[in-house]
Amino acid sequence: MARPTLQLHPRKEPAVAHPAATLLLLRDGALGVEVLMTRRSPNASFLPGAYVFPGGRVDADDHQTHTLARAPDAGGRYRTAALAALRETFEELGILLAVQADGRPITRTHLQALDRSRALYPQLQAQGWSLAVDQARMLACWTTDRSVPKRFDTVFFAALMPDQQEPVADEMEQFEPVWVRPQDALAQHQAGNFFMIFPTIRTLHWLSAFEQAGQALAACTEDEPLWNSTPRGGLVGGQPQRFMEQDLPYAELALVCPSGQLEHALDWQHERPVPLLRHLHRLTAPNASVMTGPGTNSYIVGDAASGYIVIDPGPLLNDHIERLLAFTAGQITAIVCTHSHADHSPAARPLAQACARLTGRTPPVLGLASAATARSTAAFAPDRALADGERLMLHDGEHHSTLRVVHTPGHAANHLCLILEEDGLLFSGDHILSGSTTIIDPPDGDMSAYLDSLDRLAQACEEDGIEFILPAHGHVIGWAAQSIAQLKAHRLRREAKVLAAMRAVPQGSLDDWLPLAYDDTPAALWPLARRSLAAHVQRIEQLAML
Repeated sequence: MARPTLQLHPRKEPAVAHPAATLLLLRDGALGVEVLMTRRSPNASFLPGAYVFPGGRVDADDHQTHTLARAPDAGGRYRTAALAALRETFEELGILLAVQADGRPITRTHLQALDRSRALYPQLQAQGWSLAVDQARMLACWTTDRSVPKRFDTVFFAALMPDQQEPVADEMEQFEPVWVRPQDALAQHQAGNFFMIFPTIRTLHWLSAFEQAGQALAACTEDEPLWNSTPRGGLVGGQPQRFMEQDLPYAELALVCPSGQLEHALDWQHERPVPLLRHLHRLTAPNASVMTGPGTNSYIVGDAASGYIVIDPGPLLNDHIERLLAFTAGQITAIVCTHSHADHSPAARPLAQACARLTGRTPPVLGLASAATARSTAAFAPDRALADGERLMLHDGEHHSTLRVVHTPGHAANHLCLILEEDGLLFSGDHILSGSTTIIDPPDGDMSAYLDSLDRLAQACEEDGIEFILPAHGHVIGWAAQSIAQLKAHRLRREAKVLAAMRAVPQGSLDDWLPLAYDDTPAALWPLARRSLAAHVQRIEQLAML
């Protein structure tokens, strides 16, 4: 965990999230699945005027009425929330998922015996009816952003619209019930005519993948959510935008704004360094491409009092070098290259020389020399080779910052990573990337060495309590150990596909195996994938010789 004193936005206790529940009522329309939505009162204290699914808070009666559920075990630990979702749907829209004592569903005529202004549960008990909790399928759990003062922990359920019932809004909390295709709701929202909040939007995106209501319900479960999310917000183009845990910017927001503060700009910035912590900045070089994503991330560790260590100064771009120099005022104590590829190391020597001209002191260029197997464009010789486990130190008079070197061959023979020990951060170079997998290009790249290095990094994450990975391309990566495990599993799954392709075409070549092993990858990327395919084939052949 990053040290609290070095965080830009200190941690604070978020507001308590109140238990709540909501229900997606589905039906098959002429053009596909439709969902019932309503507009909240413009005077509501929470989300005035928003289009939502019916629902509300879980109250005390919901905890005490499990005997009114037709299937008492349905819903598991979410049974109380399911009861609340069904109750709220009746109170707001007059729709009730319930059955008579003999198990037959209630109809519109039966509903006339109920008074929506009175408590539902005593009326059900008097009629001998039970709530059809087993008809409500578990969909998801959403918890309101940490930064919002009024928060809810809401369970989303889905069910088929009961026959012979029609929605009638209570005209107090809910207005204008409407059946809408998810795609149409999303289009209207985009046009500014159908205000919805992020969880509703994402849920509709999920629902839009199904052609029929039954298909959507079949994808749900009885008692486990398909996802459990507490979104985080950042600024994109100066406007707030929210993200789920699987979205690439999420982990960066968790590092920079741990309590959900809506402060961090996510736009890729090439003109000036972006602060991640008080002693950590990222300046992204303007060399965006298919290979480099938004550009190469140069990380600047330290401050004016401690001096700076620059990690991966990037390609030979004078403007980028000048920006690194201006931000640090030339007070750089070391320049570290994670490896010698052309988008990482060429700026090292010019940056060191610029520091010398400005301050009279030349910072050493550190790393590992390129191996004989490296391409001519990746030639690199440091002033001093870094030893595996070596530590580079900074001290500002109050805080120590220690960067530990971890040799990680695989992407390149001279690749290394760095661990900022006090803050549990891993600078991964090209070994681990955000949103993509790195290319392993023999002979300098080696798949077995790459997988072994992943194992080393996984062990370091466990031993050093590493939460976040800072890659050379893309946003900060979270859940470090889990991300590494998933990356290794992906590589091994790919290797299994390569092996299957080799067995299917035993006399084939890389070009024969490529469309089989990478059939899930756009053909435009196959020339790049061919390099990693060669690394997988090399590893498979090596293992076969053991």
